[in-house]
Order: sequence, then structure tokens, then C-alpha cells
Amino acid sequence: MTLLQSIILGIIQGASEFLPISSSGHLVLAPFVFGWDIPPREAFVFDVLVQVATLTAVIIYYWKDLLQILRSMIKGIVNRKPLTDLHSRLGWYLVLATIPAGLTALFFKHIFEKAFSSPKSAAIFLIFTSIFLLTAEIFGSRNRSLETISWIDTLWIGFFQVFALFPGISRSGSTISGSMLRGFNRESSARFSFLMAVPVMSAAGVLAISDLLSSPDLLSNLPVYIAGFITAALVGYLAIRWFISYLSKKSLYLFAGYCGALGLTFLILLSL
Repeated sequence: MTLLQSIILGIIQGASEFLPISSSGHLVLAPFVFGWDIPPREAFVFDVLVQVATLTAVIIYYWKDLLQILRSMIKGIVNRKPLTDLHSRLGWYLVLATIPAGLTALFFKHIFEKAFSSPKSAAIFLIFTSIFLLTAEIFGSRNRSLETISWIDTLWIGFFQVFALFPGISRSGSTISGSMLRGFNRESSARFSFLMAVPVMSAAGVLAISDLLSSPDLLSNLPVYIAGFITAALVGYLAIRWFISYLSKKSLYLFAGYCGALGLTFLILLSL
């Protein structure tokens, strides 16, 4: 992987991680479009690292919320009432929502690594993202706020995050869809989805570090990884700001159409 490739993929990751269009799918399809031959293991490690970079963007954007959640969780533990306060309860729910995807990734990691080298798989799963978004818009009642979330809602949304382990299925798209199908409005769905990124991307980062340290080309690839990391973090922060503003006024149909059209286009091109 070259420095230019890293920067371009960092821009793609930052722009698409928080938009419901699948950053992983774009990271798989982009090398195919540009004719880049990136080794699957290197591509997988880079993909996880730039996802950690966008975690930085989430922390910066939601730092007040995260600080309040952390304080409330600590206070709840000290007072032996961890679920009394809304922010403390939200913090534990974020941890609970991470468990389904975390366990799945831990036990089936090799399957997902192979999928990241298949443009056809990414194209197919992009269509699944489109279906998720359309289903959420059509069948979601969107009359609940995040203050009403329960542990059942949390597990439901957490299971939707499992689908995002496949390249082409958007993490934000699947979790926002899961939230909307439980009746949450778009803004609350997006907020919970982005806050969910903190524990799940942190766990992914830990796994990536072990892969990174075992890489024989660590020192030579480190400047390339750093360039992609910084680019993804900056672009990711801007994407969050824009998307939150967008959701306050408009639906997800635009993104559903984009994912469906992109997936179908690549399936046709791959068949030719």
C-alpha cells in the first residue's frame, strides 16, 4: 500500500463510516476500481485501523456526552445503583449492545477476513444495506426518543450490528435501521449508533494492534498507516456533523438508493 492509496482510502473511510453506505464495502471496492493489488491481510489491518481513527472523531464530537456517561456509571457503581440514572443506564446499554458483534467477531474472525478480499461479496452486502434502510423507513414508527430505551431494545440493535461485520453492510446503517424498527426517531437512532461505535471500535482496535504487531512489514508500513489514520479522523468528524444535521430534516431513502445502485452496478461489472 502506498501513501497516496492510504490517504484516498482514509478519505473514503472517514466519509462513509458514519453515513449509512458501508465504509468497509467501499474500502473493498475502491482497490478494485483503481486496480490496486493490496494483500488481504494488509487491507484488513488497515481497514480496522482507519475505523479506529473514526472512533477518534466520535469521541471528539460526543466528548461531553461520553464524559457524562462515564461519570454517571462510576457514580452508579459507587452507590450500588448502576441503572438508576439515565446516563449510567445508557452507558451499560452501550456495553450490552457491543456483546453480540464482539463475540461473533472473536469466534468467526477468519470468515470476515476472507470476505474483505471479495468485491462481489461487498457488492451483494451493499444491497442488503439498502434493504435495511428501506425497511426502517417504511416500517419504523419513529416516535420514541433515546430516553425510553430498554435492555431489549439494546440487544435488538446489538444483533443488527453483527450484520455489519460483513463488508458492504453499513454499521451505522444496520444499527440505525434496527433502532428505527424499534420505534426510535432518526436523530436518536443515529446518536445511539455513533455512541455504540466507541466500545465496538475500541475492541476492534485491540484486535488490530495484535495483527499489526505481528506484521513483518510493520516499520515500513507505519507511515502509510498513520497518514490514513489522520485523514480518516478529520474527514469522519466532518461527516458526523453533516449527517446529524441531515437527519433532522430528511429521510434515509437517498442512502438506500445509493447503496442499492452501487451494489447492482458492481455486480453487473463483475459479471462482465
